[in-house]
Amino acid sequence: MRKITRLFHVFIICTLFLGACNLPSDNPEGAAATYAAQTVEALIKTTTTPTLSGNNTATPTFTPLPTNTNTPAPTATPTCPQALFVTDVTIPDGTVMTPGQTFTKKWRIRNTGECAWNGYSVVFDTGDSMGGPASKPLGVVNPGQEVDVELSLTAPASSGNYRGYWRVVTNNNVLVPMLNGYQGRAFYVDIKVQSPPTATNIPFAVTSVNITTSGSCGSFTANASVTTNGPGTVTYTWKFSDGATVPNETMNFASAGTQTDSYTWNVGAAGTHWIDVYIITPNNQQFGRAQITCP
Repeated sequence: MRKITRLFHVFIICTLFLGACNLPSDNPEGAAATYAAQTVEALIKTTTTPTLSGNNTATPTFTPLPTNTNTPAPTATPTCPQALFVTDVTIPDGTVMTPGQTFTKKWRIRNTGECAWNGYSVVFDTGDSMGGPASKPLGVVNPGQEVDVELSLTAPASSGNYRGYWRVVTNNNVLVPMLNGYQGRAFYVDIKVQSPPTATNIPFAVTSVNITTSGSCGSFTANASVTTNGPGTVTYTWKFSDGATVPNETMNFASAGTQTDSYTWNVGAAGTHWIDVYIITPNNQQFGRAQITCP
């Protein structure tokens, strides 16, 4: 196909060339023909297809794309060990104690890690140990399990506010982080020690009156047990549902304690009747009431 095209171009050129040669030189049309011939020649040059050398045997090379490699996802490190302070089971913060008072403090702790506690211990951290042990072993605590940590403690001998901090450590003495704990590491006992009041500054008073009855309608007896908090004299009277009155009576106490007085009431009217004791001094107070029902 290329050869036919090339011969066709040569034929046209020759035709134009011969025609130009037969025309007179001063003919304007001859100049035009000459220009046409030059144009065709330029066209042939521009449309000539270059030939490829037979020695060009280079094979194109292909750069391979990088192979996809699957990088394994990093393995999550288990949270271990880890604990959570749940609550104070006994001795809420600020509990009032007397000097030297013994008590049992109990905390509830949960294993929130992913490994079991085996060989772990509760150890004193800082503050006031209150006579507690330096270390106390824990049993096996599985993940998600709760354990009550219990210590026997003694309040200090002097009045004041006291606090002792404790923590959980592994069998290698590594601190177990304590969620919801103090500074993320500890739990504590917090008490207030106060000296007990002395007898000289306690107002004398009747602390209770317990009334029981015996007998039956027509004649029943009321027994009143009066208890005081120290030495002194108690003035009292009996009161009745029918409005009857009796003279005031007294009880003398050499020390704190209980004394009993009895009163027999002859009542037989149908219905419910009551009797009680009114403390005139030192309380000015009416205590419990005993009832009896007659048919």
